[in-house]
Amino acid sequence: MSVAPDVERQVWPDFAEIVRGRASVRYFDGRPVSRDHLQQIIEAATWAPSPHGRQPWRFAILTSAASKARLADAMGDAWQHQLALDGDSPDVIAARREGSRRRVLEAPALIMPCLYTADLDQYPDPQRLRAEELMAVQSLGAATQNMLLMAYALGLDSGWMCAPLFCPDVVRDALSLAPPLIPHALIALGYRGREPRRRHRRTLADLIVLDD
Repeated sequence: MSVAPDVERQVWPDFAEIVRGRASVRYFDGRPVSRDHLQQIIEAATWAPSPHGRQPWRFAILTSAASKARLADAMGDAWQHQLALDGDSPDVIAARREGSRRRVLEAPALIMPCLYTADLDQYPDPQRLRAEELMAVQSLGAATQNMLLMAYALGLDSGWMCAPLFCPDVVRDALSLAPPLIPHALIALGYRGREPRRRHRRTLADLIVLDD
């Protein structure tokens, strides 16, 4: 049903403040995140656009110390191997591993967005299959952004960690996740313990490549 041209939609004046206020937080003050807030955050993800409305995402919630430690150890082993391949020194590897482990263990709650491709359309040619999967990945990013904004709107802070994307099989095994789930990220949630460092944002003149 189309909306009559003379009907004005409600304007949300504080949305720009939510978009600009959200920041990537690495240190939390230890206060727990309520189950109700976690559910509201994931519910926000379900309103993201997705290919054919298939909602190709699933979410794992981690709040127990045991689960977080198991995940941190598994990802740490994988990252240590990868950093060694990069030629980093043992001291640098140890420091970076410990920093990543701290972020996982100290976050009061973690939400892991996983790509779920079992319900996607199937095609006989690889080009369309690849495009279908890319659409799903894009929608997972949109769902994740919804969660980040909802968390901030609820008074929480968050940090988007991409570590699972580099070792999805390791993460899946550590948490006993089903094979169709592909871990893509970790969203750390809590209340900021330190002010985050904000990175420079490019100007619109830098970003707009065509305005015809």
